[in-house]
Amino acid sequence: MPSRRVPRGVSFWTAAALLVLVLGAAGVPSPLYRVYQEEFGFSPGVLTTIFGIYAFALLATLLVAGALSDHVGRRPVLVAGLLLQAAASSLFLAADGVGWLLAARVVQGLSVGTLTGALGATLLDFQRADRPKGALLNGAAPGLGLALGAVSAGLAVDVVPEPTTWVFGAMTVLFAGAALLVLVLLPESSPRVPGALASLRPRVHVPAAQRGAFLVALPCVFALWALGGLYLSLGPSMAADVFGIEDHLVGSLVLGAVNGTSVVGSIALSRAAPHTAMLTGCLVFATGVCGTVASLVLGSTVLFFASAAVSGFGFGAAFLGAIATVTRGVQPGERGGLLSSVFVVGYLGFSVPAIAAGLAVGEFGLQPVAEVYGAAVVALALVAVAGLLRRRRAARLGTPAEQAEPVAA
Repeated sequence: MPSRRVPRGVSFWTAAALLVLVLGAAGVPSPLYRVYQEEFGFSPGVLTTIFGIYAFALLATLLVAGALSDHVGRRPVLVAGLLLQAAASSLFLAADGVGWLLAARVVQGLSVGTLTGALGATLLDFQRADRPKGALLNGAAPGLGLALGAVSAGLAVDVVPEPTTWVFGAMTVLFAGAALLVLVLLPESSPRVPGALASLRPRVHVPAAQRGAFLVALPCVFALWALGGLYLSLGPSMAADVFGIEDHLVGSLVLGAVNGTSVVGSIALSRAAPHTAMLTGCLVFATGVCGTVASLVLGSTVLFFASAAVSGFGFGAAFLGAIATVTRGVQPGERGGLLSSVFVVGYLGFSVPAIAAGLAVGEFGLQPVAEVYGAAVVALALVAVAGLLRRRRAARLGTPAEQAEPVAA
């Protein structure tokens, strides 16, 4: 149980800061891929493989260890995950070829997979009952973290002589310090319960009471993260190849536009009912992606950045609504496993389509692949809208418990 020496609010915001930091670290390599590509001379297909191997390592970890913190407690899992993140940064720091980059991304994937569900569950554990902000922070953290990580790394490329050394050296120290902070200051928030070894059996853990909501949210989460995967793997390349933007910082701003406005979307819809946030977000997201496809056809840089911002707003609102819908009523001992299952869906969307796109680029070119990719993402978002509307109609006809409640007070 939480320690009396550390106020509950301090523990909550510490967990929130750690979640943003971890997800920010996941976004840091994206602007640096072009630096490594120029240095090591690898193809777009290899680039998306480096990107994708991270997501597969993360997925495997979510499936195996996603519910572990529900059994052994949050703190041991958080300390282990943060130390893995420090090790990944050390591997990036030592990288002198593609093999090192692959190893670094695997370890980083293991770390983020270990931490995502545990930190998300910690937020739910420490949130105030009268002001539940756990869903809001879980929904906003990916966008905020990825935006800060990507833009910071893009800035480093332009202002420091050896950006990879500075960035990953700082991250190694930062995550080692974060592990020590958790060990010394963060109280345990989840009781230990039997079944830790059994929980390591690979599975997607969705409690029976949350399965209907999970299925409705599934195409929404997949579509949102699929677009995020495209931008994080090939976004700077699109900016350079399609629109002629060679500056690393400016190229990384498209990542900031998508991820930064997702935070705005999360906050703007934080007082809306979960189904309203998800529905509005999916529609805004689909509109933004349509604008992105149009910008590629027209060659309009302004429309490209504006559409990225609109898509990001929709991402934030829709993901907030999806998290709030899926986690409503979940018991404390099931929070880590359920949130890990949500992120399994997200990272499947984040990785598989982006890897396929990277391989297709060599055959068909970047612009046509991005246009088809965008159309597929829009279709998935509209499938989510249809499922949500169907669920709302069923709720009105005879399930009062499904009626709207605010996401966060």
